[in-house]
Amino acid sequence: MADSSAIDERMDMLKAFDDTKAGVKGLNDAGLFKLPDIFVRPPEEVASELKHQKAQVEVPVIDLSGVDEAGRRKQIVEQVRCAAETWGFFQVVNHGIPLSVLDEMIDGVLGFNDQEVDEKKKYYSRDTTRIVRYNSNYDLFEAKTASWRDTLSISVNSGSHLLHPMDLPAVCRDSTVEYSKHVENLGNIVLGLLSEALGLKTEFLSDMECLKGHRLHCHYYPACPEPELAIGLTKHSDAGFLTILLQNQLVSGLQVLYEGRWIDIQPVHGGLVINIGDLLQLVSNGKFRSSEHRAIVNRAGPRISVGCFFSGPVTNSTKIYGPIDQLITQENPTVYKEIVLSEYLMKFLATGLDNYRALHYYKL
Repeated sequence: MADSSAIDERMDMLKAFDDTKAGVKGLNDAGLFKLPDIFVRPPEEVASELKHQKAQVEVPVIDLSGVDEAGRRKQIVEQVRCAAETWGFFQVVNHGIPLSVLDEMIDGVLGFNDQEVDEKKKYYSRDTTRIVRYNSNYDLFEAKTASWRDTLSISVNSGSHLLHPMDLPAVCRDSTVEYSKHVENLGNIVLGLLSEALGLKTEFLSDMECLKGHRLHCHYYPACPEPELAIGLTKHSDAGFLTILLQNQLVSGLQVLYEGRWIDIQPVHGGLVINIGDLLQLVSNGKFRSSEHRAIVNRAGPRISVGCFFSGPVTNSTKIYGPIDQLITQENPTVYKEIVLSEYLMKFLATGLDNYRALHYYKL
C-alpha cells in the first residue's frame, strides 16, 4: 500500500508539472533553490558515479577538408572507420556548414525558449505524430527520473526539407530551415564515408534510405540548483542510424561511456559531434559501435544542443532492416535479427529512455 501511495503521489507530481506547459525553464525562472523530487536520481545511482575516475582522453576530431580529393579522402575514411569501430563518436571540423548557420541555429533555439510561456504553449504536446512539438521529457511518465531539459522537436522530410515551414515558430523558422538543408547534406557526406569504411560503395547506405527524413531535437538545459542530483539526458544509445549534434559553447555537458568511464565531449568551435546509432550497428553486423552517452547539467546555463537524428523512412510501416549481406562471412556470421522499422520505433517510443536497449532485443 505504501508503494502504491508513493507511485500515485509521484504521478500526481508529474501531471502537475506537465500541466504547467512551462517546462523545466519554468521551474528555473521561478528561482528554485531545491530540486523537485521528480528530478532527483536514486541515491545508489548518484553514489555509483563517485567510483568513476576522469580519463584524460578525448573523442577523435576529424578534419573533413579535402574530402573530395582521392588521396585525402582515403585518410579521412580510415579515421572515420577507426572512430566508428572504437568510440562510436567523433567530432568533425571544416565540414562545409558556415559558422553563421550554426550560430543562428543556436540563437533560434535560445529565442524560442526565452519567449513568454503562453507563446510556447501553442506547441506543447505529447503527440509524436506532430511535425512540431515542444515538451519536457518525451518519456516523462515512463522514466524512473525526470530529466532536467526541455525540447523542441521538428520532423523534417528529405527533399522538400521542412514539411510545413510556416508551422515552425517564427523566432527560429529561418534558422531552422537553413540549418536543416546544410545538416542533411553533411549527413550524406558522412554516410558515404561510413559506407566506404565498411568496404562498400559510397552510395550503399544512402541507397538503403538511411537518411530518408530526419528529426531535429532542440534541447534546452537550464541552470540547475542541484546538478549533482539531477541528469539532463539519461544514459542511452540512439535508436536510429546516425546523429549529428550541434552544441553551444557556453557549457559542456555531453559525455560518452568509453571503456567504463564517462568522457567529456568538449564543444569545439565550429565543430559538430557525429555518433553511430543502434540501427547502424545492427546493419553493420556489429562492426560499428553505438555507444551509450548522456548529458549532465550544471549550475551555469543554459546549455543548448541540436541533435539531428537520421532514422530511415519512419512512415514506411513495412521497411525491414537487417545485417548487410556483403558483410556476412563464415568468419563473421550474422549477429542480429532483422527488424521491421515501424515496430522497432514503436518499441522505442513506448519505453523510458533509461530502460531502452534496442540491440539487446534483436541480438541472436
